[in-house]
Amino acid sequence: MQAEAAILAPSGAADLIRQAAALIFDVDGTLAETEELHRQAFNHAFSHHGLGWEWDRAVYKDLLRVTGGKERMRAYHARLRIAAPLSDADIAELHRIKTAHYAGLIETGCCPLRPGVAELLAAAQARGQRLAIATTTSHGNIDALLSQALGTRWAADFDVVVAGDDVQHKKPAPDVYLEVLARLKLDASDCVAIEDSANGLIAASRANIPVLITRSMFFRDDDFSDAQAVLDDLAGIG
Repeated sequence: MQAEAAILAPSGAADLIRQAAALIFDVDGTLAETEELHRQAFNHAFSHHGLGWEWDRAVYKDLLRVTGGKERMRAYHARLRIAAPLSDADIAELHRIKTAHYAGLIETGCCPLRPGVAELLAAAQARGQRLAIATTTSHGNIDALLSQALGTRWAADFDVVVAGDDVQHKKPAPDVYLEVLARLKLDASDCVAIEDSANGLIAASRANIPVLITRSMFFRDDDFSDAQAVLDDLAGIG
């Protein structure tokens, strides 16, 4: 059973948020429950490519410990112990098909922002707080989600957006957070990271940024004992 000693009440979480100079958001699972759509998109790509792979929710939950879509496919292939590895070109094509299908699913409007997210973004802007994104996903996936949820000019509301391909190492390495801090020109203690997974918590913590966790569908059972606050969602803390 995870320790809960460091977890704040919702009122304390709201204070933590309001005192920050900048809020740094993860994307998948944090801004919206996107992981199920990613899973469906991966399976579409596998079927299209004739691989015969099918990731059910249990398999996908386990694979989410590997950050990055391309890395996830390589990890799964390695588990199958097939002699000939997929080439970089094969991986790239699978990822291209997957990304295009994911964007199509998002465009249907089936994946709204999680409770409290839009209100928190608006309140933070009204307070003059800076907004940033630190994620493992791609710029294309970020744009697909936020163009649908916030409008096509969404990027104007964020001072900094750092994606997985912008840095050498993906979460749980701290690279994306260190890059965000460098671009914001802020100290870690002036910011709050909003995450939904243990890998995200570890990444932000390694950059010495306080972390608020909003539990998501696939990561609810992760160990969040090092977080400053753990909530079911962001409703009411703006």
